[in-house]
Amino acid sequence: MTATGDEPSRGEPYFVVLPDHADALTAARRCSAVRIVRHASGRPWLIGRWADDDITIGAAGSTRIAVLGCCPVSAETLTSFAERLRDLAGLDHLVRRLPGSFHLIATLDGRCRVQGTASGLRRVFHARVGGLAVAADRADLLADATGAEPDEEQLAVRLLWPVPHPLLETTLWTEVTSVPPGSALLVDADGRHTRVSRWWTPPEPVRSIARSAGRVREALSTAVDARCHQGGVVSCDFSGGLDSTSVCFLAAASNARVVASTWPGRDPGDDDLHWAERATEHLPQVDHVVWPAEESPLVYTNLLDIDVPLDEPTIGVMDRARALKHLPGLKERGSRLHLTGIGGDHVTWCSEAYYHRLLRVRPVFALRQLRGFRALWNWPLRDMARALADRRSFRRWLADSAAELRDPPPPTVSASLGWGMPSRVFDWMTPHAVRTVQRVLRQAAENAEPLHDDRGMHVDLDQIRMCTRIVRHWDLMAARAGLPMASPFFDDRVLEACLAVDPGERVTPWRYKPLLTTAMRGVVPDDCLRRTNKAQAAMDAADGLRRHRGDLLALWESSRLAELGLVDAAKLRELAHRPDTPALREAILYSTIACEVWLRKRTKIQL
Repeated sequence: MTATGDEPSRGEPYFVVLPDHADALTAARRCSAVRIVRHASGRPWLIGRWADDDITIGAAGSTRIAVLGCCPVSAETLTSFAERLRDLAGLDHLVRRLPGSFHLIATLDGRCRVQGTASGLRRVFHARVGGLAVAADRADLLADATGAEPDEEQLAVRLLWPVPHPLLETTLWTEVTSVPPGSALLVDADGRHTRVSRWWTPPEPVRSIARSAGRVREALSTAVDARCHQGGVVSCDFSGGLDSTSVCFLAAASNARVVASTWPGRDPGDDDLHWAERATEHLPQVDHVVWPAEESPLVYTNLLDIDVPLDEPTIGVMDRARALKHLPGLKERGSRLHLTGIGGDHVTWCSEAYYHRLLRVRPVFALRQLRGFRALWNWPLRDMARALADRRSFRRWLADSAAELRDPPPPTVSASLGWGMPSRVFDWMTPHAVRTVQRVLRQAAENAEPLHDDRGMHVDLDQIRMCTRIVRHWDLMAARAGLPMASPFFDDRVLEACLAVDPGERVTPWRYKPLLTTAMRGVVPDDCLRRTNKAQAAMDAADGLRRHRGDLLALWESSRLAELGLVDAAKLRELAHRPDTPALREAILYSTIACEVWLRKRTKIQL
């Protein structure tokens, strides 16, 4: 079975899922479609845009199973599974063993199931369109189909930094609902009733690094090979850091020809290029491209020129230019896909917050480790003791944060060992915006559940979702630029292999990324695994504020957020005139800029 369409696939991919119902044609007319896959009845099932090699479909009778994205599964395998499928819950077994990063959509006896990834990199949303339950991988598609307008309350929430769980699970439109990562949307045969079913839970983190290294290596190798087994040319970020270096070595061992891409930092203290060149000595078959450091886009570049419709504000717009600048040059060198090492920090490393529990179950071990962390991070003893004694539930912590929005930032150690960094508002937010945020926080705290009972696992999962929200939008921008991106560390099988490792071994003051260095031994040369730091690009951010303050002034001169009464534009203009203000080094402007840019570009999507 193939998708039909008269046009080639161009631009960013998307899909919409329609129930097998007579009214589906009415709903379909409200959504743009380049490609169509039909139910056995002939009615449209999947509509949207995707590349030919990004979809695999299996069919048996009226049963359909589609995999959209990167997954080396054959149509024959899906068809065989469709022949045996008796209940949509049976798909749990299939999805838990497939490698890659993909959406899975199935229909059986008129019922539908739609799901993304556990990491949150591939999302699912749903809304009522023409009375039917319609799902999509982008919330803005459904907002346009329903004629919804952005919700002012949710915009106020997005001005917070950071936005705590579970507030990010609410979309910018009250008419559009998100499906939590790791859960599937189920649509009844009537096409109107829906429910959400959880198919993924994180593994118990009990395995030693010695027992897990082989599993992590195999999972990451499979993830990279899923992108490279077809051959051709692929490009890789190659900063010289452990994450991108691991991906590059694995890609170099595949059927693909590799172009490695290095952006040297502007900061004289940045040693990325040194480590990248050191690694290329072991990769004679790789084409190493080093871009001129002075051509590296600064933070805040081209904020006024973003033309890709996004379904939520993202701080990724600050680094968008740097993330995409080299893609045209890599495409000219023949690259069909660009691989990144993004996610390595989030899955192979982990939060020190695990030690809050470890202190109670393994006190001698935990105290020794905590002494090391205290020396490493300069944690004051009193603050560390207070953080370890804090037994507040997640709900209590969230409720307390509503009363502390204007307080100074807490000591670093309290966030490191707690439920996360508590949210803060900024001086330029209006009293109306602050009151709105406080009300939403208090309401959420009444019934909020953490992502895991262990605050360490909660923080890990929350940080993974925060990062995939950024990467998800970079992926859309890269696809529109003509060279898709992929981040293998965020594949679910890699995620599971890493999260299963004992946090007492995964995060330690004595070794840098011990899980990744152990897993990659024998793949990456030992001298490349000895790096114990990473570049921070602090100079790029500071220079960007000075260089692009004119763009920031332009944002605030006709601020949409100010028109809504959420920010004081005069205070933001004053800050733009003072780019060397010390507080600006802490990225406090990011969430506000993200909301302003998103609101300005929020127009009807022309797909």
